[in-house]
Amino acid sequence: MANLFSRWFGAQRRERALRKYAIDDALWRSTLDAYPFFGHLSAADLERLRESASLFIAQKAFSGAHELELTDVMLVSIAAQACLPVLNLDLDLYRGWVGVIVYPGEFIIRKTVEDEDGVVHEVEHDASGEAWEGGPVVLSWEDAQMADGSDAYNVVIHEFAHKIDMVTGVADGHPPLFRRWHAPLDSTAWADIFDNAYDQFCARVDAVPERRWARFERESLIDPYAADHPSEFFAVCSEALFVTPQAFEADYPELYRLLARYYRQDPAGVGALDSSDT
Repeated sequence: MANLFSRWFGAQRRERALRKYAIDDALWRSTLDAYPFFGHLSAADLERLRESASLFIAQKAFSGAHELELTDVMLVSIAAQACLPVLNLDLDLYRGWVGVIVYPGEFIIRKTVEDEDGVVHEVEHDASGEAWEGGPVVLSWEDAQMADGSDAYNVVIHEFAHKIDMVTGVADGHPPLFRRWHAPLDSTAWADIFDNAYDQFCARVDAVPERRWARFERESLIDPYAADHPSEFFAVCSEALFVTPQAFEADYPELYRLLARYYRQDPAGVGALDSSDT
């Protein structure tokens, strides 16, 4: 009886949230038009994405930094992009934290780092996004709009991929694998493909002569920044999967299939999912 009541109460709360935070038809259409990578989704998928975006807005506390006044356009845009990776997984992957902080543009991150000699330094650099373990996601609104599909860049998907990666602890490029969604995958299968791809990418980046670095940055589908850490490689490849899926599949077919199986989406439409993934 208690379980029945819990399910009933949860369903009632969900319906209230969907009514209270319903997304206007015109706003939803303009959001889809602004981000072409939603185009691979079916009508049914888009309706589920719309519901997920409403629930996301209901569950999270948005705040603007530097006197940025948040609008419904901003909230729906961020929510729709954030919910795309978990569309065929579960919005509960974003549980355990509530804050989404939006800056007008890039912001400064200050960190303490220790060099190879053990000397601690205070460093700062500009950033377009940051995900804190157990804390908020911080985004640049200017960058959150840079998603026309001309390249693989998407700061929202990037930071929320970090959040998924952090579900089982510190982000390490090995996101949680759940039997009900990822039965064909286990940690060994993931490592065999992902770690090898990461090592190969790092070797490729390290081999670029300084005189050719600018050209490499322009021509590489995967941002060289992905070589900094396996967690960054996972987040950057997640961007590519959703934003430039055809190019990603062409350049990294095995890695594309791994991430398609993980997210249970095949945006390039190459038959990457078998019957056990759907």
